[in-house]
Amino acid sequence: MTTETDDRETRHKARAVKHKQVVDARIAAAQIDKGLLLVLTGNGKGKSSSAFGMVARTLGHGRKAAVFQFIKGAMDVGEHAFFANHPDVIWEKCGEGFTWETQNRERDIASARAGWDKARAALADPAIHLVVLDELTYLIRYRYLALDEILPPILARPAMQHVVITGRAADDALIAAADTVSVIKDEKHAFRAGVRAQNGIDL
Repeated sequence: MTTETDDRETRHKARAVKHKQVVDARIAAAQIDKGLLLVLTGNGKGKSSSAFGMVARTLGHGRKAAVFQFIKGAMDVGEHAFFANHPDVIWEKCGEGFTWETQNRERDIASARAGWDKARAALADPAIHLVVLDELTYLIRYRYLALDEILPPILARPAMQHVVITGRAADDALIAAADTVSVIKDEKHAFRAGVRAQNGIDL
């Protein structure tokens, strides 16, 4: 005698079989290998954290990564403490802090340009598997650097090099050029309830 539990299990298995067929077909159809451009934008928390997670994945596969931290590069973050001394990681702090801290536009532009010169060299190096351009969107938004000097080296990078760009308000041209775009929404944040940045979570 078939029970209600048996019927539910049969229906579940039938759905799972169909789902697997669809997923397997999509995986089989994806045959392209290429270096990806990923843009992580939006007002929510987690853009840089996601990018640094990809640094860990890259190292786990025995590859090299380079991180260029613009704008908030003066901050001491846990990822820098963890990754900076790894032999397969280049980590450059390319900013002196948020603009309301530095209060010097010319100095901010000089820091951004010096950092971009280093990033551009990494973007031309086929030995570097992943390049993270953390908070790069602000260089464009604040007009520290022009989009037409940033985008060409990114698009001309080695064929299998991956690039991750983070920051709020990504320019439409970056989004159009990207292979993957994630917009992280800010629904709720502890800071607005008076909780200061916490080590291991925010820093």
